[in-house]
Amino acid sequence: MMQDFLEVGIVKGLYRYPVKSMRGESLHEARLYWHGLDGDRRYAFVQSENHSGFPWLTARELPQLVGYVPRFERSDPVNSPIQVQTPNGRFLPLTSDELHQELQAAFGQPIHLMKISRGAYDSQVVSLVSQATLDKVGQMAGQPVTVERFRQNILIETASGYPFAEEEWLDGVLTFGDGPNAPGLRLNRPIQRCVMVNVDPDTAVKSPTILKTIAQQRGNCLGIYGSPEQPGLIRVGDRVYLK
Repeated sequence: MMQDFLEVGIVKGLYRYPVKSMRGESLHEARLYWHGLDGDRRYAFVQSENHSGFPWLTARELPQLVGYVPRFERSDPVNSPIQVQTPNGRFLPLTSDELHQELQAAFGQPIHLMKISRGAYDSQVVSLVSQATLDKVGQMAGQPVTVERFRQNILIETASGYPFAEEEWLDGVLTFGDGPNAPGLRLNRPIQRCVMVNVDPDTAVKSPTILKTIAQQRGNCLGIYGSPEQPGLIRVGDRVYLK
């Protein structure tokens, strides 16, 4: 029963990233499944000569990746091809030789494309943050920040309006929307941040200010990782409940 839950806010935004480190897309609704949001981080370019546990080609190594905009051609992301708009305005299939050669030339080392059915995640499969937290971090850093910089899946407008309120929800379960089959997400731990957050998602320019601020003011953490407890459809505007 929803009266057993505490209403903590609404879903303000939903985001998925079809190709790891490329530009994300804003959604009106997204299906939460055991491996995260459908279509999220299902492809990644891999450094072919990197045999470490983290072989992905990301904006850490190639900041201009954030200027490439992938989009699913069909509404079903599981079986849909992807078109990528390049920074110079060309549209290329994700699997095309032209795109591969362009990125490989920019990186300067061999790369290859990989499809990962469970997603190419750094850690856990879903991430969230509140708008109040982003506003506060921007204030502390002296520059506005957006959810795209942190590559979160779910943006929440909290009922309290307090920054970092989501950290108080740890070990609880968030439910999105009403009804007995509403999707649920268990909140597991804060997200440790890396130099990725220093890359401006609009310009690909790096600046140390954001990560330095988070490290000094928030113990290098921002946002929360979660694991799905109940699959289902999440929509922008859904009420969010905490159990």
